[in-house]
Amino acid sequence: MKNSYIPEEPVAAIATALAPSALGIIRTSGKGCIELISRVFSRPKALLASGGNTVVYGWIINPAEKENGKAKKVDEVLVSVFKAPKSFTGEDMAEISCHGGTAIVSSIYALLLENGFREAQRGEYTFRAYVNGKADLTKAEAVKEIIDGRTKISCGRAAGRLAGSVYEQIEEIKKLIMDTVASIEVSIEYPEDEETIADAFDHTKLVQAKERLYALYSSWKSEKLYQDGARVVLCGKTNVGKSSLFNALLKEDRAIVSDIEGTTRDWIESWVSFDGVPARLFDTAGLRKTSDIIEQKGVERTRDISREADLVLYLADASNDGFITGNVEPADLDEFLAFKDVPVVFVWNKCDRLAENELPCLSKEIAEKSSELKNQLYISAKTGLGIENLSKTVKNLLTNSCGTEREQAGLGSARQAKSVKEAYECVVHALESADEKYSLDAAVQDLEDSLEALGEVTGEVTPDDILETIFSNFCVGK
Repeated sequence: MKNSYIPEEPVAAIATALAPSALGIIRTSGKGCIELISRVFSRPKALLASGGNTVVYGWIINPAEKENGKAKKVDEVLVSVFKAPKSFTGEDMAEISCHGGTAIVSSIYALLLENGFREAQRGEYTFRAYVNGKADLTKAEAVKEIIDGRTKISCGRAAGRLAGSVYEQIEEIKKLIMDTVASIEVSIEYPEDEETIADAFDHTKLVQAKERLYALYSSWKSEKLYQDGARVVLCGKTNVGKSSLFNALLKEDRAIVSDIEGTTRDWIESWVSFDGVPARLFDTAGLRKTSDIIEQKGVERTRDISREADLVLYLADASNDGFITGNVEPADLDEFLAFKDVPVVFVWNKCDRLAENELPCLSKEIAEKSSELKNQLYISAKTGLGIENLSKTVKNLLTNSCGTEREQAGLGSARQAKSVKEAYECVVHALESADEKYSLDAAVQDLEDSLEALGEVTGEVTPDDILETIFSNFCVGK
């Protein structure tokens, strides 16, 4: 590996953001880390005598600087002690909780480096947990997912992987395959008992493994949505309330709102949660013909962004006289019908200005012209009317497109999905070999390849370049 991870070597890292806060945490791990801290701690004997999962109060001191004949006090701290193997890394660990001023945290960290610690590299703590058997690769990757999670649901799904859900599913599938391999090997040992390869072993467990592998592989599309988020674009004519809806969904005044047409001349974006599904929401320039060169550029960018969207929210002003009669203005209709390849929800805004019996509706004829029209919704970005329903509708459309909504946590990375797909294809080929009466050895080879692919998911079989890719993307302190 490019990173010089050396297990057991004492390392230290600032585990909290280096910014003014109530508390800061410096995390250490490795052989002798508690003894090294005791050299800069006001109560060394108490620290050295402490058991695992205990907290010791005292001061961090600097023996190299004297104050009234004694080592200078740096900060009043609590040291949390963890003893191997009952720690996150599986090694001895100690975490110093100090006051959160950047100068104090940096001073204590520098003092540790001067007294025997090495700077921890990105992902080194989680790597140590992996090599010491405290976490498989699915759990290790879940740690970063939780850190990067954009919504509560995203973090919850990652927590399922951290708790070992995917690992357990993999182990159950591996047992089904290994049981089948064992039965085939018996048949190879005593071939006279079987007439054909198809009769040589019971296919039941292998069929179960195939079905479970397919379901697990299919889960990646849904999990990817919660990790990477979707692209949702707000578009429509000028002055229909796109920027107002953008602000309402963000719950902050991010976009400029004005009655002047063409106020938004370029797109802006921000992350937002649609009922737990993270999405990059784009507020775009109003669609209209204009002689303003800058606004023309903005309109063209709106069209470009919309073509790359996972979902378009097309807004119209429900209070516009042209809509109250149920007829869409020709210019608006042309733009709306241009969305032929992207799922689109037609959103009637400013519905607070109308009575319920005055609300417009796209005619059946118009709706049928748009093959991607998924819904018509009624909202008021100003009052919040219908916003909750809009959020749930967007979530349902995005998750339905993934084809799965599992209760169990699914795969957490493209790496995992690739290996599970390989395992699935090997099992399918083994079943085909049986049907086509190939040799038993061929089926065994397929199943052994499948087990190896599953071993790559959890880390039992993992090339160094894969480990490098996984752990180098972590933050320092994890």
